[in-house]
Amino acid sequence: MKKSEVKIGETYRVKVSGNIANVRITGESPYGGWEATNTVTKKKVRIKSAQRLRGLATTKKAAAVPTGGQAGKTAPEKAKAETPQVTSAVKTTATEPKPQKKPVRKDGTMSGLDAAAKVLAEAGEPLNCKTIVERALAKGYWKTGGKTPSATVYAAIIREIAKKGDASRFAKADRGKFTLKA
Repeated sequence: MKKSEVKIGETYRVKVSGNIANVRITGESPYGGWEATNTVTKKKVRIKSAQRLRGLATTKKAAAVPTGGQAGKTAPEKAKAETPQVTSAVKTTATEPKPQKKPVRKDGTMSGLDAAAKVLAEAGEPLNCKTIVERALAKGYWKTGGKTPSATVYAAIIREIAKKGDASRFAKADRGKFTLKA
């Protein structure tokens, strides 16, 4: 909308806090824009520019009904629409994480951590990161163009140990040396 089209006392559709709401313009703001009142929550809001206004609210009924696809429904219908329906005997919640697949690398190699785990499994003894990286690169398990790949692998192993704790694949054997957990 344009600033010249806005009239005090009219009800407009406006985006407030990420939602479309109906507001009645009550007057001009001394800081610019307009003072308005949300018709549903009765909270005062400031409309800074006419660009936030989406147009006139069509009817008084539409001004009193909150948005979200519930317009024209009775209270029991709204409650039924908002209540999730359980169709199976096992109830699942939205908080359960989905099992994630490891992404397939474009060059066909494995990640630095997976390569380190494989090298340590083959070695059967504690190794430092420089040796782990040399063996992983020599056998083609891992490819990197980095300047300090041993530092990268060291940091990744330490991060996995810190994050996963006892569930980590790696264990610190000695200063700068790692082994696989049994």
